[in-house]
Amino acid sequence: MTHLKKHLAVLGFLLAAAVPAFAQQVIKLSTTTSTENSGLLQYLLPKFEAKTNSRVSVISVGTGKALELARNGDVDVTLVHARASEDKFVAEGHGVNRRDVMYNDFIIVGPETDPAKIKGSKDVLEAMKKITASGAKFISRGDNSGTDQMERAYWKQVGSQPQGGNYVSAGLGMGEVLTMAAELRAYTLTDRATYIAYRAKTGLQIVVEGDAKMFNPYGIIAVNPNNFPQANYKGAMQLVEWITSPEGQGLIAAFKVEGQQVFFPSYKGGK
Repeated sequence: MTHLKKHLAVLGFLLAAAVPAFAQQVIKLSTTTSTENSGLLQYLLPKFEAKTNSRVSVISVGTGKALELARNGDVDVTLVHARASEDKFVAEGHGVNRRDVMYNDFIIVGPETDPAKIKGSKDVLEAMKKITASGAKFISRGDNSGTDQMERAYWKQVGSQPQGGNYVSAGLGMGEVLTMAAELRAYTLTDRATYIAYRAKTGLQIVVEGDAKMFNPYGIIAVNPNNFPQANYKGAMQLVEWITSPEGQGLIAAFKVEGQQVFFPSYKGGK
């Protein structure tokens, strides 16, 4: 009996020692609503999770909030699209190993009636001037997301924007703002991927596209482990390495919404 107990004790010890090696790690990711609303993450992450025995816990918010969560150490890694804010985040020592991941573009969408008569325009600033002059409604994200930051930069360059009830600051994600724009027959600035995912249910039309100012790059950044030793830096870097690897970049290129490619891989190597 004593001999059996010894064997059981040894077996128990070996099993306990083996558990950490096989335990599923959790990687906390803050990201933008566009990567979530478009379906990209639901497509990409299961493949990464299966390969690395990980579970990626996703918090989908605007870029400003996503970077704030990373700055506070509430996540391990962040995937966002506001290059100036990303560079500031890294320069201040909050993040490390930023890499380009992919890009698409912003577009302005609106009702089929096109009250500002801007359909077909390739000049985003001129189109926004016409929206203001026409008295048409414009729905803003109003949430410090990458899209919101870009929109505010446009209005600043234009020098004016819709006033009063013609300008609605929603404080919502992209999908919800597209739905609101459809209900209010208003214009809004959106990333192309989310628009395509919501096109059928909103009926909104693309009215402005193709301006170089509407380029929309995405970057991934690991939280600085020197600031937050408890962060899963190893897991964060596994995700950074995978999403910028030939496999990850190939999957991004292959992802389609309504049969259309909506994100284009952009990692060229290096750090």
